[in-house]
Amino acid sequence: MTGSGIGRPAGDDRGGRTAFQGAPGAFSHEACVELRPWDVHVPFETFAEAIEAVKTGDCDCALIPVENSTIGPVEPAATLVASAGLKQVADVWRPIHIALMALDGVEIDQIRTVSSHPIALRQCAGNLAAMGLETVEAFDTAGAARSVSEGNDPTRAALAPVAAAEVYGLSILRNDLQDSDTNSTRFVLLCREAG
Repeated sequence: MTGSGIGRPAGDDRGGRTAFQGAPGAFSHEACVELRPWDVHVPFETFAEAIEAVKTGDCDCALIPVENSTIGPVEPAATLVASAGLKQVADVWRPIHIALMALDGVEIDQIRTVSSHPIALRQCAGNLAAMGLETVEAFDTAGAARSVSEGNDPTRAALAPVAAAEVYGLSILRNDLQDSDTNSTRFVLLCREAG
């Protein structure tokens, strides 16, 4: 971890509101829970909305992924962070393990399409191509899992964190579908400048 402000400041026992992009169970949500467990974690559909929530004061900070070890910059997040005019108080690299999940009872050979955030799909491109699966972009990893859960289609799967399977009642068909064993993402914590 680099930076010093991702944790709670010494003597500060207040919880705040941390914005993140995605649905509950997303990688950004997992990062919020691990790095700022004392906060209320507030989901937004887009990176721009999460950052805007800090600018308007609706949230105290935002935890945003900006770089991935496999694919490089996480766009549009990296560009939005660079132009946000917010203080980057900390950053941290976190390992990213992507699971393939589907409805309970579905076998892997039944799957025809897999949906996820475009960044997650790119991190698994080699394995997905080898499996012959059609990819479908979704706004978020956990949002894709939620959609599969609600869709009742045994030919659909999602790529998401293991926690998303628990949240949305799905079964893990395969763990660690990412192409790189050392796949990780750098998250930055954004806050408004004091004063």
